Amino acid sequence: MDKIDKDLIDKLLAGYKGPEDLIGEQGLLKQLTKAVVERAMQAELTHHLGYEKHEPTGRGSGNSRNGSSRKTLQGEFGEAVIEVPRDRNGSFQPKIVPPHERRFSGFDDKILSLYARGMTTREIQGHLQEIYGVEISPSLISEVTDAVLEEVKAWQTRPLEPLYPILFLDALMVKMRHEGRVENRAVYVAIGIDLDGRKDVLGLWTSANEGAKFWLQVLTELRNRGVKDIFIACVDGLKGFPQAIETVFPQAQVQLCIVHLVRASLNYVSWTERKQVAHDLKSIYRAATAEEAERQLSEFAARWDGKYPTVAALWQRNWDRVIPFFAFAAEVRKVIYTTNAVESLNMSLRKAIKTRGAFPSEEAALKVMYLALRNVIAKWERPLHWKAALNHFTMLWEDRIRMAMGASI
Repeated sequence: MDKIDKDLIDKLLAGYKGPEDLIGEQGLLKQLTKAVVERAMQAELTHHLGYEKHEPTGRGSGNSRNGSSRKTLQGEFGEAVIEVPRDRNGSFQPKIVPPHERRFSGFDDKILSLYARGMTTREIQGHLQEIYGVEISPSLISEVTDAVLEEVKAWQTRPLEPLYPILFLDALMVKMRHEGRVENRAVYVAIGIDLDGRKDVLGLWTSANEGAKFWLQVLTELRNRGVKDIFIACVDGLKGFPQAIETVFPQAQVQLCIVHLVRASLNYVSWTERKQVAHDLKSIYRAATAEEAERQLSEFAARWDGKYPTVAALWQRNWDRVIPFFAFAAEVRKVIYTTNAVESLNMSLRKAIKTRGAFPSEEAALKVMYLALRNVIAKWERPLHWKAALNHFTMLWEDRIRMAMGASI
């Protein structure tokens, strides 16, 4: 497309004194938008009728122009009253501003973007009024955001990849109204890394609290949606969790999430010594071998048991689920215990929900979290060292890859 003529711009800006002349209530942007939209609709009508205005070929064509009707259009330019052309047969429907549409293309995305950032309906209403001078009713905002629910349902039931070498499973608590009362409910999150190294959120689920039985339902749903195998499942220390995973995916290796374990450990440590304890714990999970890690754990216990005996005991109690990743090369370990995907997602979800005292329903909570995670997923990149990790997985489990992927490899 050719650049706009500079002489035309100079003419449009003749008499310009300040921003108000450009973006104000009667500014150039609003006038231009109105003029361009109306001209585009006239061009669409010409195409629909098959002849230009006043052309003799239009006589006896069976249809003709029939004046216009007014419509108030809302957009980032504010509100503008536009003239919508009509035809006598009533068959013309403009595409740039479809019938019954009163918001300019992209304006709904602006509402959804604000909603995804945790703003309430009233806050969005005030923001749009303040920034764009547009009055939007709370019911209209709800209508726009409710339209996301169908997208959420389709996303939640979409087919999944047959194999995810690594699966991260986590849950966070969210206040929402359920059966007439506000309560903390668990929102379950599953993040998978496929053979190409792509990270994706496989679904969101809600329950009264986090429990192994509900995780069993989640994992069964993942299998029903097409997941045939998982190599490594990274989880927190929830009782019964490993058994739930192994029930659905018997060959999966369950790895306790190191980030969760470190965080749980630091809950027992005073603020003044958390940095030092975290540093000493690092020597355990970054050891070269399981034997070296066990020796580091013993040294940690000797140093800290006098003050915080619970920390070493916590690691010892979960040791069988801590050490599986020591069987892998260093590159694979970094992919497993560096749970940046989980942490960045949870941080974004918490940021989106922290401004809300409580959600009026589960659906309202899922809408906000879905929109928030959609923004996060778009920025995700392939984990570092993924090629090295994939080579290692292939050497170990090439038969499982072929069985899960079937004819697709």
